[in-house]
Amino acid sequence: MTVYFIGAGPGAPDLITVRGLRLIERCPVCLYAGSLVPEEIVKAAPEDALVRDTAPMHLDEIIAEIEAAHARGEDVARVHSGDPSIYGAIAEQMRRLDAAGIPYDVVPGVPAFAATAARLKTELTLPEIAQTVIVTRTEMKASSMPEFETLEILGKSRATLAIHLSIRNLTHIRDTLSPYYGEDCPVVIAYRSTWPDELFIRTTLKDMAEEVRKAKITRTALIMVGKVFGHVEFRDSDLYNSDFSHVLRNVGKKKKASA
Repeated sequence: MTVYFIGAGPGAPDLITVRGLRLIERCPVCLYAGSLVPEEIVKAAPEDALVRDTAPMHLDEIIAEIEAAHARGEDVARVHSGDPSIYGAIAEQMRRLDAAGIPYDVVPGVPAFAATAARLKTELTLPEIAQTVIVTRTEMKASSMPEFETLEILGKSRATLAIHLSIRNLTHIRDTLSPYYGEDCPVVIAYRSTWPDELFIRTTLKDMAEEVRKAKITRTALIMVGKVFGHVEFRDSDLYNSDFSHVLRNVGKKKKASA
């Protein structure tokens, strides 16, 4: 048997990968993060499958379910939201499976920051504006941040930021980033991107806390910070520039051939 860690995507059921959906459709056991995985995706499991919501379960209970499936020789669809490589808590599960000698595989999913950019029709990397995207979070009660990954250090880059798990930490984010980005830097608060009740608040570092308070958003929101979310002038990239040569389009040879 094999345990498949599957990224279900950001929320819309049709944003799961074909590979992930096919595995859910055939696995006799489906363990899913019920708070963030759409019910429609789980309904794709076989009619007689064992389907369990792991939201109220702790790690030992989840591993026990997997070990029981292993003993029966049954494949497991372990379904997480978004992409399991980002704040997916799969490393601790894989470590347990390694110790138990249980095989597993990972199927990627669409991450929330990519889904948000798509819904906003925004490119996160614009020529000479931003060429780096930083996916991070801030220090909260659950866990601390590594010494060299504090928001103050990352903010010095002035890159496009996708800040997870931090909607209750907006004052700290504003105070920390304003010296580098400016109080008027564009911010998008993305609540449940691609879900039916999705909400996007376009605001600034200065005003975001007040806007979020008015909207009464307290969880399941992504904070996107950067100039790419505003009305900025940028040059065309060289990728499709008629005067720019690359391995698939050699301008010099084409000009010589047409002469």
